[in-house]
Amino acid sequence: MDLAETETPQRAPERHWSLTLLGIGLIIAFAYYGESVLSVLFFSILLSFMLSPLVQAGEYLHIPRGLAALLSLLVFVGVIYGVSLASYNEAISFADNLPQYSKKIRTIIEPLQKKAENLEKTGEDVSSPNPTNVVRVRQVTGWGDMLTHGAGTLTDMFLLASFVPFLTYFLLTWQSHARSATVMLFPLHHRHTAFVTLGLIGKMLQSFIVGNLLIGLLISAVSVAAFGLLHVPFFYFIGFLSGFLSLVPYLGIVLATLPPILVGFGQLEVPELLVVLGFVVAMHLVALNVLYPKLLGSRLRINPLAVTLALLFWGTVWGAVGLLLAIPITGALKIICDHVETLKPYADWLGE
Repeated sequence: MDLAETETPQRAPERHWSLTLLGIGLIIAFAYYGESVLSVLFFSILLSFMLSPLVQAGEYLHIPRGLAALLSLLVFVGVIYGVSLASYNEAISFADNLPQYSKKIRTIIEPLQKKAENLEKTGEDVSSPNPTNVVRVRQVTGWGDMLTHGAGTLTDMFLLASFVPFLTYFLLTWQSHARSATVMLFPLHHRHTAFVTLGLIGKMLQSFIVGNLLIGLLISAVSVAAFGLLHVPFFYFIGFLSGFLSLVPYLGIVLATLPPILVGFGQLEVPELLVVLGFVVAMHLVALNVLYPKLLGSRLRINPLAVTLALLFWGTVWGAVGLLLAIPITGALKIICDHVETLKPYADWLGE
């Protein structure tokens, strides 16, 4: 009998589930404790993809890439400064009138608050007394604490934000080198897949940013016109604020209704407030069901359950920053899973 016939084929070693669980735990811990660095890096990456078309247009005009990246950043900063300056007077006027709106809202909420306090006192009377007279203190962590997780002081936030333009500039100038160097990190037979995957992630991020910007501008413009017709106070400022708040995943429909409803108390009648509320909800639904599929559907194919879980996870880990970055991060992970054979079942689970 031939010796080759008696040899049993070698099987690839199986990975134990405990090692996979340990790896996931290490990744979560790294994301949690590295929030400041990772959030600045991700925001810089998103900004670099947003400005990349401007840099490419500059190169088409035979402008050196470094100078084109610098000019693109200056244009972006100029636009942000112009928008801030145009909204400054409206924001100051709104802030000056905010106390009177707060007073009106307080007069509406106070009766409800008193009823809640009476119910709470009734519950305390029914409950058994504490014989030891020990005061129990329970620390409650609300949504506000979760959303401001890792925010730090204003100085820390300003210091971290100051790195964004520099990182964006270097990402723009070294984009081709960074992409090719990243591809070279993989084995030779995986480099083509890595190159295609990075390209698809870049196109997805660019579509996500530009699509959200266009949707926000469209909703804001329509909201300004509608609020002006409905005589909503500070409709210029409130319309743009409501339009861009509507882009916040899942919370947008609540956040977008707050500014017009708050400034409308005492200024608009109840039917007019209901019309404003219905308009904001209708615009949010149009954006969610019509505009998003048209502008982002071809690049971002994630099912609603995966989006909800991603928002819950990244919102818990990174707070408000996590809510903003959850969808692009999940979209990038899905593209990676699509091109890795062993991860394709996870891509199918994340997909539509």
